[in-house]
Amino acid sequence: MRDLTEALIELIRFTSTNLPNDVEKMLREAREKEDKGSAAQGAIETILQNVELSRKNSTPICQDTGTPIFLVHYPEGWSARKLKEQIRNAVAEATKKSYLRPNAVDAIYDKNSGNNLGDDNFPSIHFDEVEGDELTVELMLKGGGCENVGAQYSLPNNQLGAGRDLKGVRKVALDAVQKAQGQGCAPGILGISIGGDRGTGYFVSKEALFRPMEDDNANPDLDKLEKQLTEEANQLGIGPMGFGGKTTVLATKIKGMHRLPASFFVTVSYMCWANRHRKMTVRGEEVKYE
Repeated sequence: MRDLTEALIELIRFTSTNLPNDVEKMLREAREKEDKGSAAQGAIETILQNVELSRKNSTPICQDTGTPIFLVHYPEGWSARKLKEQIRNAVAEATKKSYLRPNAVDAIYDKNSGNNLGDDNFPSIHFDEVEGDELTVELMLKGGGCENVGAQYSLPNNQLGAGRDLKGVRKVALDAVQKAQGQGCAPGILGISIGGDRGTGYFVSKEALFRPMEDDNANPDLDKLEKQLTEEANQLGIGPMGFGGKTTVLATKIKGMHRLPASFFVTVSYMCWANRHRKMTVRGEEVKYE
């Protein structure tokens, strides 16, 4: 099996310094919607200047380079163990090159490892064996500010009047946005999972954030809810960075799962405007980034 360490370092650099075009496009559209000269428009203008400078100078978009979350789809015959070793080596080297800030802190002893390597769960790496001969590695850098305002609800929720249906999902999702205010570095993106257990709920809600910004949900009921939540969240008046305004959420992405009869979890992962995610595809000797 070939050594992909250098290719993975480039994936990390690309993800950390170059905001995806579809995210930038929506930020530019949001800037035009805000009132001219307002704090909201000024905040987005500053964000866009930062995006351009980061891309030009190959420097991190945000000082918090987040938790690296890797989704690895590997063909039969590849070694997940060796891939994991290469990913961890790439993360350590990318930290040396300042593409990543040292973020791995031992929760028991409050000690930073200095290289973004912790136990088996840091960085977060998920493997899935697939058919064919193509390897894909998707990377998301999930910042701490937006991670802190994520939420999980167990329905029914009597306080919010939320039952076990999509109307209830709507109520708790908007509650999560309202409670986040500007602390999640709005305008954000909502990744929402419906069902599952508590653990899979958080994973799948993050997985939903890998979707393209302007795609449609294959489930028409969820597609309708995604658009409704984005519209209604933007009516809350929280605005960019909590300064007030018309743009609190850029997009909403929802995924449904099966659940136990006794449980109905709704998990909301809030992603900040710096929606840093990229993909590396390896086929033969060719390596492609997007």
